[in-house]
Amino acid sequence: MSDASARFQRIAWRAVIGKSPRSVAGQVFLLQVALVVLLVLGAVLALVLQSRRDTSTEARRRSVAVAQTFAHSPGLLQALRSPDPSRVLQPLTEAGRRSAGVDFIVVMDTHGIRYTHPLPSRIGHRFVGRIGPSLAGRVYTESVHGPLGHEVQATVPVDDTHGKVVALVSAGLKVKNVTSELDRQLPIILAAGAGALVVSTGGTALVGRRLQRQTHSLAPDEMTRMYEHHDTVLHSVREGVLIIGADGRLLLVNDEARRLLELPADAEGRQVRDLPGLDPSTVSLLASGREASDEVHFAKGRLLAVNQRPTDRAGGPGGTVVTLRDSTELQAVSGRAEVARERLELLYDAGLGIGTTLDVVRTADELAHVAVPRFADFVTVDLADAVLQGEEPAPAATEMRRVAVGGIRDDHPLYEEGRLIEFLPSTPQARGYGAGRSMLVTDLSAAEGWRAQDPERTRQILDYGIHSLIAAPIRARGVVLGMANFWRAKREPFDAEELSLAEELVARAAVSIDNARRYTREHALAVTLQRSLLPRALPVQSALDVGYRYLPAQSGVSGDWFDVIPLPGSRVALVVGDVVGHGLHAAATMGRLRTAVHNFSTLDLPPDELLGHLDDLVGRIDQDEACARGGVEIAGATCLYAIYDPVTRRCVMARAGHLAPALVRPDGSVVFPDLPAGPPLGLGGMPFETAELELAEGSQLVLYTDGLVEDRTRDLDEGMEMLRRALADHPGRPPEESCRAVLERLLPERPGDDVALLVARTRALPADRVADWDVPRDPAAVSGMRGAVSGKLEEWGLAELGFGMELVLSELITNAIRYGSDPVHVRLIHDRTLICEVADGSSTSPHLRYAATTDEGGRGLFLVSQLAERWGTRYNPHGKVIWAELALPNVPDCPDD
Repeated sequence: MSDASARFQRIAWRAVIGKSPRSVAGQVFLLQVALVVLLVLGAVLALVLQSRRDTSTEARRRSVAVAQTFAHSPGLLQALRSPDPSRVLQPLTEAGRRSAGVDFIVVMDTHGIRYTHPLPSRIGHRFVGRIGPSLAGRVYTESVHGPLGHEVQATVPVDDTHGKVVALVSAGLKVKNVTSELDRQLPIILAAGAGALVVSTGGTALVGRRLQRQTHSLAPDEMTRMYEHHDTVLHSVREGVLIIGADGRLLLVNDEARRLLELPADAEGRQVRDLPGLDPSTVSLLASGREASDEVHFAKGRLLAVNQRPTDRAGGPGGTVVTLRDSTELQAVSGRAEVARERLELLYDAGLGIGTTLDVVRTADELAHVAVPRFADFVTVDLADAVLQGEEPAPAATEMRRVAVGGIRDDHPLYEEGRLIEFLPSTPQARGYGAGRSMLVTDLSAAEGWRAQDPERTRQILDYGIHSLIAAPIRARGVVLGMANFWRAKREPFDAEELSLAEELVARAAVSIDNARRYTREHALAVTLQRSLLPRALPVQSALDVGYRYLPAQSGVSGDWFDVIPLPGSRVALVVGDVVGHGLHAAATMGRLRTAVHNFSTLDLPPDELLGHLDDLVGRIDQDEACARGGVEIAGATCLYAIYDPVTRRCVMARAGHLAPALVRPDGSVVFPDLPAGPPLGLGGMPFETAELELAEGSQLVLYTDGLVEDRTRDLDEGMEMLRRALADHPGRPPEESCRAVLERLLPERPGDDVALLVARTRALPADRVADWDVPRDPAAVSGMRGAVSGKLEEWGLAELGFGMELVLSELITNAIRYGSDPVHVRLIHDRTLICEVADGSSTSPHLRYAATTDEGGRGLFLVSQLAERWGTRYNPHGKVIWAELALPNVPDCPDD
């Protein structure tokens, strides 16, 4: 007995090893790997922080040294006293900047007006930074976001011979241009960390291997439980268990096996052939050692199902394990059980095979496919026409369309698929549809009401051999949607028990058909709503050639949208967004956001500020929905907003949780700009950042939603690479062709999500269509500007607009001189309209008002509004711009290129 017990324990041991939890060796291995990774990450982080601090310190030191050197250079005071200091100092500062390795050297007067700058257009503008400390005689350093980007600059005073500050010199450079040691140190740290990781992994693996061999990956409590369960299983299981050695000796027998075989108390240790009372066939099976699965043997008046398996498969000792199960009662009802099993299997297959899609016709086909040939020889499904349109049928509808036909043969005489059938009131189909209950016709030849429907066709059906029918109503939520007809020709007629089975089959299909019907209706409504909310045509503008595509998902619409919005100054805004979720709610929310973007764009806000306002709006929408849904919050949205200026060829953009756009350069290469990734709309609390790009003429900017590149069959990186390949090497391809090529390359036949795609090829406004003037803050300068503008209009062939433009320009410049601040700048743009822009350094907002007859002023902006088609104000970091647009006369359009 002890030997048999030990062998059984070894077998149970092997069964438990494969299911043991994570071993101690594995835990130690993971802990050590985690510690090494944390140490390496900490070292890298410390190096990055130290490098940044050293970079900032080095930038400040170099800026101070260069600024002081130039401030004390000989001849500086003489140049400052000259009639035109910029002409003398600009070459000197540029030479000094290049030799000193800084990004700029700026000489300015005590009011902060620049004499020099690396960008000549900035000369005469106010210096960006503080000059107060330097006017007091101190050297002042600071970090600013200036015209060249993020800069560290130092400002030092220039003293005359009497110690009086007569000018200022500022020098600085961008922080990213200072060489960092990080590139040289980072590979060393990573290599050391990798080496430590390899060594620790190897050591831990050796220790774990040894622990695994000694403990078989079992914890102490698991081994204790294994021995405790041994005796419990043997004495409590309701199946008999025998273990027979390779020599045919009975090694172990449990209580249930003793009872079923009526074995004596000393059976263990005896040869199987010597056990008394066993059937010879049972003894032969036990002694043979062959495999057996549910073999039925007679023993002691019982029918036993015997299973036998060898014990040496996992390297254990030779022999067999035998299990016994009393199946006497099961055999008695096996006939009825087989029929019940077949019906349950049919219902189970119907549950899996019916309703796999939200398509009414496909669901009807699935019902016919499941029922033939296991239940019926032929199946036809007839639905009311309203169901196919997503509507509920009328209660008294008599016409139905045959949407599915299936059978064991194709040459049957039943009505064909797609036919509209009007059933007579006497037919089983009409009676079942009206009463909402199933109709059983065991003998069609005797059914006079059915034969009256179409005597010639019913005769053909009977001659074909079809003799029995069940017509079951497809009923869901109390509404009859149609009829399912089951026909038999090659087997016994239907009976009352099979009627209930047919009703169960149809009931399962009815739920799926009704769901598909309701989905069809909702999908059609959502698609209609969404398409009505999306732009139907793009606005006329000359900055971009635009192609676009919008594809709704096959499984349900969502909240993807796009837009092209003309802005003042010939600029154009591009928008792409995605509301999380599907259905009518997502489409309606998309419409609200698109309208909000249009409204915010009229304020001419920068992209980051516009996204901030949009973020607040989505947060309020979420709060409203949370209140309406009892505290359940909904998800937000993503958006990408970009503004392109064809005059400067610069594009400013920001994104809120959206994918970065693709940029196709004129040489055909494709890049994804490093655009700061803001949080999705609706989260709140985090500011958005902008990125500014200079785009060569002919570049293509590709904006899209995640449905284009994300799919269940591929990850995001793979989708982005597929997009890059679809766009690469085609710089001259029109945007419409690019849209078509991208969709063909990336999208499956039935996309699972909405897709919005916008391809915009940039144009540049020719330089001869833009005129700029700096205007001194002197009322006498208005007259000179009128003359200059009149001359430019004559050059453009727009002399007839001179009178109106002179009036508009006079009012805007006068307001800037009277109420604004330096610098005052005028820009004239000849595009699809004639655009006049007057900029000054003040942020004071002008207001249109109606002046009384006794007022001396207040009519300027009213006059501008009457003469111009549109006018408005936009703000920038340096002040504001008041613009006005005048319609061009009846002349040819501006050239496209």
